[in-house]
Amino acid sequence: MSNPQIIYKDTDLIIIDKPSGWVVNRAESVKVPTVQDWLDSELDFKKEVGESKNLKNNPADDFTGRSGIVHRIDKETSGLLLIARNENSFKKLQDQFAKRIVEKTYICLVHGKLDMPEGIIDAPVGRLPWNRERFGVLPGGRNALTRYKLIREYIREKEYFSLLEIYPKTGRTHQIRIHMKHLGHPIVSDTFYAGRKTARNDRQWCGRIFLHAAKITFIQPTKEKQIIISTPLPVDLSQVIKNLKVVPLQPR
Repeated sequence: MSNPQIIYKDTDLIIIDKPSGWVVNRAESVKVPTVQDWLDSELDFKKEVGESKNLKNNPADDFTGRSGIVHRIDKETSGLLLIARNENSFKKLQDQFAKRIVEKTYICLVHGKLDMPEGIIDAPVGRLPWNRERFGVLPGGRNALTRYKLIREYIREKEYFSLLEIYPKTGRTHQIRIHMKHLGHPIVSDTFYAGRKTARNDRQWCGRIFLHAAKITFIQPTKEKQIIISTPLPVDLSQVIKNLKVVPLQPR
């Protein structure tokens, strides 16, 4: 498993390209190295914020307790992760997320052909009462809004697939995965939400969930200028696409 790569850095923040397979934050239940561990060792985060601060004794949601990590992406999801280098930037970036100033774009491959090439999914999500490890669309859940746009359609062994750009307007846990399932087009190789049999078949040709955090737009916290960073599909997902047959898009 390859290490995260720094693709942007200034005095206030860094942006890394997280490979699939890396858990972002430390937790008692996590027994493998995390992005947070990598930051502490490779970038000497402790030294950067001051030797007097003990990271493990700080609350999990403060600057030092999270090693500057402003937001999360799932373990199998690859792509961009924003990390603050000081407490002031951490708070300002968190505030941008809270006010929905930060814009993120994901790329995903889903099952089937969509009825509409563009759309908005507005459906509340929450933790399932009968399975606390899973989330789903639930009445009374937290509001969640996801916009999508069709990029290209493919076919593999008589089954159709759609490559999408996804623009989440809120940041609920598993939001994109839940919303695509709710739309009737689960993400390829999603073991939680595509169904056990479907995901098992998917993983014969796509070894992990086809979801990539490809672009992030935000305001630099001290210079107050807009920053736009993007990263291409990693090699494993690019190869999956190369192995599919392109279907010419038809007017909807």
